[in-house]
Amino acid sequence: MEKYYSQLLENNKKWVEKNLEKDPQFFNRLADGQQPPVLWIGCSDSRVPANEIIGAAPGEVFVHRNIANMVIHSDMSMLSVLDYAVNVLKVRHVIICGHYGCGGVQAAMTNKHFGLIDNWIRHIKDVYRFHHEELNAIQDEKQRFNRFVELNVVEQVYDVAKTSIVQSAWESGQQLHIHGWVYDVKDGLINDMKITIKNNDTLTEVYQLDL
Repeated sequence: MEKYYSQLLENNKKWVEKNLEKDPQFFNRLADGQQPPVLWIGCSDSRVPANEIIGAAPGEVFVHRNIANMVIHSDMSMLSVLDYAVNVLKVRHVIICGHYGCGGVQAAMTNKHFGLIDNWIRHIKDVYRFHHEELNAIQDEKQRFNRFVELNVVEQVYDVAKTSIVQSAWESGQQLHIHGWVYDVKDGLINDMKITIKNNDTLTEVYQLDL
């Protein structure tokens, strides 16, 4: 374990050297500040590194990650990231990226007790409740699991759009698009869920805030 820890620091030095060889001003530019066009809300799963899977350089993606890429309106960490990304960084795209094989989503398909995380998983179970007829009609368990992952992403896209942060940005004329993706760990490809929200017209009227 100590050797592995030391290797991480050595890897950092090699990474610095590699970037400076390609571009001597690489870190000087990063030190000047950030203006990423994208906010990525993804899963904490270690197999889904936001920048790497879309070929983005440091400074191009503002990232928030949690278990099962959830957008929970009482989560001050997520709201703070969203507020900063939208109102300070002026990102143009918010991407909700889930992934097939997500452990959080899989846990929500069971009645197992996991401890403190049960309180988080309950929000994922709510997504199942919203779509239980479609999901229960899928006989193959793996296909049902995959579809649950997809539907969870779709619901989180709508949940971002429901926030006063995003709706205020739209009201002020800010160009902001919210997208839903699912990453496949098995082949590294992204499944675009073909859902993009760019104003609150697509939301049920009760969610359209009078700002």
